[in-house]
Amino acid sequence: MSANAGPAIKIGDMARTSSAAGSTRKAAPRTKGVRRGDAIRELKKRDNYTNFVHIGRVYLVIIATIAGTIWSYSLVAAAGLGWWWNIPATLVAIIVIGASQHQFGGVIHEGTHFILFDNKKFNELMSDWLAAFPIYTSTFQFRLHHLAHHQFINDPVRDPDCSQLHDSGHDLDFPITHFDMLRALLKQIWLPNLFRYTLVRARYSSLGTGNNPYLDQEHRGEQLPTLAGILYAVGAPAAAIPLVDIGHGAWALAVLGVLTAITIIYFARLHEDKLPHAHVETVISHRATNISRIAYMAIVYAVITAIQAAGWGPAWTDYGVLWIIPLFTTFPLFMIMRQWVQHGNADRGRYTNTRVFLVNPFIRYAIFPFGMDYHLPHHIYASVPHFKLKGLHDLLLQDPDYREKGVVVEGYFNSPYGEVEERNPTVIEVLGDKYAPKPDGDVYIDTDTLEYADVKNPEAIARQNEASVRGS
Repeated sequence: MSANAGPAIKIGDMARTSSAAGSTRKAAPRTKGVRRGDAIRELKKRDNYTNFVHIGRVYLVIIATIAGTIWSYSLVAAAGLGWWWNIPATLVAIIVIGASQHQFGGVIHEGTHFILFDNKKFNELMSDWLAAFPIYTSTFQFRLHHLAHHQFINDPVRDPDCSQLHDSGHDLDFPITHFDMLRALLKQIWLPNLFRYTLVRARYSSLGTGNNPYLDQEHRGEQLPTLAGILYAVGAPAAAIPLVDIGHGAWALAVLGVLTAITIIYFARLHEDKLPHAHVETVISHRATNISRIAYMAIVYAVITAIQAAGWGPAWTDYGVLWIIPLFTTFPLFMIMRQWVQHGNADRGRYTNTRVFLVNPFIRYAIFPFGMDYHLPHHIYASVPHFKLKGLHDLLLQDPDYREKGVVVEGYFNSPYGEVEERNPTVIEVLGDKYAPKPDGDVYIDTDTLEYADVKNPEAIARQNEASVRGS
């Protein structure tokens, strides 16, 4: 029995969608001679090469955007025009860079599930260095946040996504109307709302929180290591920028070197017991990850300082405008637009806790990165890499429960087919009364989400499972 109250067009109805909607779809082919389990195992296969292509595309977008914006600045300066002529290019860059930072979130998401690359240590290192460190987080801390979200999906006590939205003031009282959604989005124009979301999200996915069901409550660590990392991230630029601005580039680099050495020595001598422990093992030690993050920031800060000291442009200003501002504005806006709709107005059932989202390429890039548009098949089999989720969706169409209970969402604000009688709901529509979950829906605990993780205290997690089913 579907947990959705309204007559949603189910996944199984996709092949029957009216041709008047401009959508003619074929039913998924049967997998002849291949057992479903074998097909799933084939889809779960990872490698150490494919995702370099996907990550490379994101870096190309970032590099092209930053280079094009700085080139635009140079043309404005050469023409002797006022600074306001830079506003259009800057706004476009902030939107594109924020969307690309969200793509980095997609990379980390794959790394969190151990499906970015096949080798575990390589997976962790690449996820950190190519995606997590650039947006000031780490893969392991996000893993504690995200795998708990999978295992306890839509549990108001144990799903960190639920409590994080509540703590930042961004939870919505579903079901909601079009007007409610518009009003909630307009509230984000008031930038402190986005700043608060970013800081709370960082506390959850970068620093960890005390109520995470995977956290070892007896070994929660100390706050000083976290403070040391924050002080370096903020303090090193604060010390270097004034020096390079007054022409003392060598001194700025020297100060960066001293601060980096002090912070790395601190973490190198730090005992692991002073850092938070969890029921899920680390792939790379906390100490090594913290040192790596400081080293990454040191390299970035040194390169920016050297560029400005060499007289090649206001590199620190460009970094602030084209990286830090998106990090606190468009990046969190796109994350909010995803979090609200992926599980909003949904229940805790296996096939009804999220949906499939068919949207245009820009919305997919900005809001549903790295396969997050095929979110329902991802939550059913979280160990399938993002580039195979469409194939997983096609395979799952052979499952009667998937066809009957799953919902396809098409278009974010408006349907691409207009107001025809028979069509899939839009993202906004599926958040309304018609698709509100029933109060007696099933409770699904996704224990398979820890398939590739090394769990050191399975009994503690089992207790959390039982409590979640009871609703306590």
